[in-house]
Amino acid sequence: MERKTPLYDCHVALGGKIVPFAGYLLPVQYPAGVIAEHMAVRTKCGLFDVSHMGEVVYEGPDALANINKILTNDYTKMDIGRVRYSLMCYENGGVVDDLLVYKMRDDKYLIVVNAGNHDKDVEWMKEHLFGDVSFTDISDDIAQIALQGPASDTIIAKLTQDIPQKYYSFIDNVSIGGINALLSQTGYTGSKGYEIYVSAADAPAMWQNLLDAGQDEGLIPCGLGARDTLRLEAAMPLYGHEMDETVSPFEAGLGFAVKLDKAFIGRDALLAAGEPKRQRVGLKVLGRGIVREHQDVYYQGELIGHSTSGTHCPYLGGAYAMALIAANSVKNGDIVEVDVRGRRIEAEIVPLPFYKRA
Repeated sequence: MERKTPLYDCHVALGGKIVPFAGYLLPVQYPAGVIAEHMAVRTKCGLFDVSHMGEVVYEGPDALANINKILTNDYTKMDIGRVRYSLMCYENGGVVDDLLVYKMRDDKYLIVVNAGNHDKDVEWMKEHLFGDVSFTDISDDIAQIALQGPASDTIIAKLTQDIPQKYYSFIDNVSIGGINALLSQTGYTGSKGYEIYVSAADAPAMWQNLLDAGQDEGLIPCGLGARDTLRLEAAMPLYGHEMDETVSPFEAGLGFAVKLDKAFIGRDALLAAGEPKRQRVGLKVLGRGIVREHQDVYYQGELIGHSTSGTHCPYLGGAYAMALIAANSVKNGDIVEVDVRGRRIEAEIVPLPFYKRA
């Protein structure tokens, strides 16, 4: 049985087309449509309900030691008020999930996990707890709203003066239009933006405050459809597509978040594996058609891998995809073929990300 986020009634009132996703009922799009929502985020601003994401808290003298053990990134030197991306790996080096860590205090960390992985992540984290630390799953108490797009600065400034100035930084206990929240400069769209963590009870009022503040700035509500086209256009990886328990962080092109000079679960396997045998690449589709996931990729007639995600990217005006292929089998500018329902479509290997904001 799918659950409703605290903003469910808001989506219905705004004409959102509700679909089941990661155990929740969420809007896939609003009447404006996916393309208009996508373009709003690139040129003006969009508002997303991301309350389906999970949030857990590590607190206590051994909080840092715990997260350093289970996460690939290093949190030893990190300022309070900063956010850092990481992978969480199995012993074999495959990925449990990718997530964000917020440093609240020296002994307190908020971790945001993917909705579809929530139960698995919490179980894994609990299994590996040690020392003097408390672990709390606060997912049901927290709503998360994403304000994304170039007008986000103007909109948020109408509601608060306490605005995080750096990408991947946050301020806790901010009053946004009179509602207490955590405000972070983060997002999953590739555009400038903010994510707002608020109590579930305050979520509808916060949503309305943001819509009202953005009324003159072109702000519109956006659904899951645009969230996916935006993240793909920005070449942001998605668990279950670009990575999973069979793909290592290095194969997924996420080595920047792996610090092999510290101990963590999966390190030994990653070291033993040596140079990655596969790599994530970008494809610009040249032929007619859309490349989706799990479609075979060929170079000079030889099968070299498969696509992991693909769609039409409205802002760039073309079809793009990411693929996991044999390492060093192609270079940028090479032309490959993708099997789309029995038809071979040409695509060019291009650098990632496809879109990067100025």
